[in-house]
Amino acid sequence: MTSSRRPRSIRGRATCTALLIFAVVLGAGALATSLGVRTKVLNETMLTAAVAARQAYEIVNEGPPTSTLPTKRVGYLQVVTPEGRVVAASPEAKGQPAISDLWPVDGDSRVDGTSCTTSTKGGQTCFIVVGFQDSRSPYGNVMVYAAEPQPPLLGSHVLEIALAFFCLALLTLLGWGTWRIVGRTLAPVQRIRAEMAEITGTSNLSRRMTVPDGEDEMTGLTQTVNATLDRLEQALENQRRFASDASHELRTPLTGLRTKLELALADPEGDDPSRTMRSALADTERLQAIVDDLLMLARLDAGVQDSPERINLADLVTTEVKQRPTRHEILMRLKPDVVVQGNRLQLGRLLTNLLANADRHAADEVEVYVGSEGGEAVLEVTDDGLGIPPDQRDRVFERFTRLDSARGRDAGGTGLGLPIARDIAAAHRGRLYAADNTSGRGARLVLRLPLSATGPT
Repeated sequence: MTSSRRPRSIRGRATCTALLIFAVVLGAGALATSLGVRTKVLNETMLTAAVAARQAYEIVNEGPPTSTLPTKRVGYLQVVTPEGRVVAASPEAKGQPAISDLWPVDGDSRVDGTSCTTSTKGGQTCFIVVGFQDSRSPYGNVMVYAAEPQPPLLGSHVLEIALAFFCLALLTLLGWGTWRIVGRTLAPVQRIRAEMAEITGTSNLSRRMTVPDGEDEMTGLTQTVNATLDRLEQALENQRRFASDASHELRTPLTGLRTKLELALADPEGDDPSRTMRSALADTERLQAIVDDLLMLARLDAGVQDSPERINLADLVTTEVKQRPTRHEILMRLKPDVVVQGNRLQLGRLLTNLLANADRHAADEVEVYVGSEGGEAVLEVTDDGLGIPPDQRDRVFERFTRLDSARGRDAGGTGLGLPIARDIAAAHRGRLYAADNTSGRGARLVLRLPLSATGPT
């Protein structure tokens, strides 16, 4: 069993991430501030001591020997021999031991350092010391030291403690602010989640989310969720209607088949057995056609698609027309080299369904046209029958839809041919629709598919 210490909510993760980032930034800033302030204070103190030491050096080097050094900038001045004896000092440093024993090396004449002294009361005082070597002084080879008391800031951690409390206060304020802001930002998400839970809990897909005011991302998310619910409700409604229609379409031939068989068994001598079997075979063939169509629709709805190939539409039409028996004359106007990418079996099924529909409702002839227009392949199947009313041209592509007696069940269709054809067209990124017939009579079904980018075969 594994567990994670990371916050599970987006609100908690966002707050922790913001705190971590700002903690690193503030920590680096506090460290840089501490180093900068300490360096600045140390440099300024050392500069003061260096100026005082240089002035004392000039006084010692130019004037006669004296045991008292005048003070200007720094009150603690000493002239010290190599043996550590103080030969001259400022009034403040008189009677004090040498402030430092530092001597320059490698030819340098200046020394910098820190020196601490302990008082009789046990207290310790530290100084910033700058010294210059003077080998030509009246005292001989000596060191002229100037000492400035070390600022309290350099001898304690007051600055770091203050910066730490400041950073802690800022991080606390930042964490509280981030928690509040992210919470208010995610409040619409919580509302959407609660409303979605109610919708799925009651299975009432007609309900919709409350769209907030404004044009922000949450408004777009809510609108997208509502659009998804619209499509889901429509899909479920189509599924219910399809299941109802499919069960009805299957029940009719099954009931007829069972009735015929029961009558034949109840009265074996009452009817011609061969006639009964032919009738039963017709019902069985109708059942098989419906089942085949349902399987095809299931494959199309599931997105099952084989590897596409380049298909010449003129060759496909010629092959399908030769293989399919027809009751009417079929006229073909086929332009060569109209090539598309797709599944040959599915496009063949689409063409067969269009030809079967046209042949079933034609009066004398059916016409098939293949060409190209605007970067699309165009296939048209036209019959000279009664046609499709303009206000019913979309309904003919709904599953198990029949418009009138001329296109009724007795015409031999299952009510799935055109819906299957349109689904195949959509699966091939194309369109199938009913259009006006230029002759003014009959139905004209138009298929448009993207042309193959590789050109003719």
